[in-house]
Amino acid sequence: MAATLLPTLSPPASRAAAALLLRRAPPLPLSLLRRLLAPAPSPPVRSPTFRSLVTMPSAAAADGGPRGTPERADLLMLGIETSCDDTAAAVVRGDGEILSQVVSSQEDLLVRWGGVAPKMAEEAHSLAIDQVVQKALDDANVSENDLSAVAVTVGPGLSLCLRVGVHKARKIAKSFRLPIVGVHHMEAHALVSRLVNKDLDFPFLALLISGGHNLLVLAHGLGQYVQLGTTIDDAIGEAYDKSARWLGLDMRKGGGPALEQLALEGDPNAVKFSVPMRQHKDCNFSYAGLKTQVRLAIESRNISTDDVPISSATKDDRQIRANIAASFQRVAVLHLEERCQRAVEWALKMEPSIKYFVVSGGVASNQYVRTHLNQIAEKNGLQLVCPPPRLCTDNGVMIAWTGIEHFIAGRFDEPPAVDEPDDMQYDLRPRWPLGEEYSEGRSVSRSMKTARVHPSLTSMIQGSVN
Repeated sequence: MAATLLPTLSPPASRAAAALLLRRAPPLPLSLLRRLLAPAPSPPVRSPTFRSLVTMPSAAAADGGPRGTPERADLLMLGIETSCDDTAAAVVRGDGEILSQVVSSQEDLLVRWGGVAPKMAEEAHSLAIDQVVQKALDDANVSENDLSAVAVTVGPGLSLCLRVGVHKARKIAKSFRLPIVGVHHMEAHALVSRLVNKDLDFPFLALLISGGHNLLVLAHGLGQYVQLGTTIDDAIGEAYDKSARWLGLDMRKGGGPALEQLALEGDPNAVKFSVPMRQHKDCNFSYAGLKTQVRLAIESRNISTDDVPISSATKDDRQIRANIAASFQRVAVLHLEERCQRAVEWALKMEPSIKYFVVSGGVASNQYVRTHLNQIAEKNGLQLVCPPPRLCTDNGVMIAWTGIEHFIAGRFDEPPAVDEPDDMQYDLRPRWPLGEEYSEGRSVSRSMKTARVHPSLTSMIQGSVN
């Protein structure tokens, strides 16, 4: 049997669930009591009943007694993130106050294995998860019993890594009778901007860029997205990392930051790289070909980057590498600019009221990227919104905040059954689209595999309320 861990598809309250709510919530009006205690509708159920904030349970009291439902400012959410190579946890208050943020990096493994090795990453998560979560609680000066709910990434990501975080979240939720919110990793990257910019209302355009994702979406509302473009092969962050590795850069702090730093020393027009996909008039991305161009440029200049790291390079050798780095970065970001300009035009056609252009994900920490995308925003009368660098890379804060947004909307799962076995097979979503694809954005160049892809978050939410 599999645990569903759905963020949006909680079934109507049963008599047992209603009784639990009555024990733990403040006194309710008689009319609401009658509705809660009424017989459950016969299956199949087409429209789930989402609970509003005033009837949502908070954490159970230590003695099992009743506990008042928190006001938003008193709502406490633990967020857990293990989708790839960082083990992260955070505690965030309902009003957006970050009480703690803890990240355990796998940078040594990345250097040793030349990238993310799923089995090694899983083992690293397993070793770190208990300490990371406990430190997040300690730094926030709270215990599990103080929490209102637990949010955890359920996809997209690496299955082996996702499982570690979900197992930990369900273990806490089961032990302390906490609701649980399954979070879409890419939605969390988009929504964390709403934590740092309280004026950021829907609708808005978002570019989500990281090592594994390039995604352009129009955000109509919470859980309601239209996909304007995505990567057909490699994402920009992966291209940065591979190019940095081929150039012999120090990867311990990430390939992207290392390449950006070296590029400051180079001539961005020294190497004539071609801009990807100019013949395709859509918003999709491709970085596989640009990566190949970088590798060929290095080989043609007889640079021995495998044997000579950048720290040991001669002055001339270093300059050649810097020129390649700067030229790569110029073309990589120019590709972003071209696709984003078209996405802005499409988005404004659908939602003329858009005021904000959100850029988030690990690559959004790159100042060169921010500067050039800000030019696109200003050209179109939009305000660029980027989270601070510490909230751009994978983190528990974005998971907790997204959990808060869905929790308040009534989208959460009840606490796991007390007899749920530890070896439960969870409903993980390693390939999970965020939104429905825009009709003009479909491209014959798409090569992404579609097997074992979950329905998009948007379609799941729309299906649950239709």
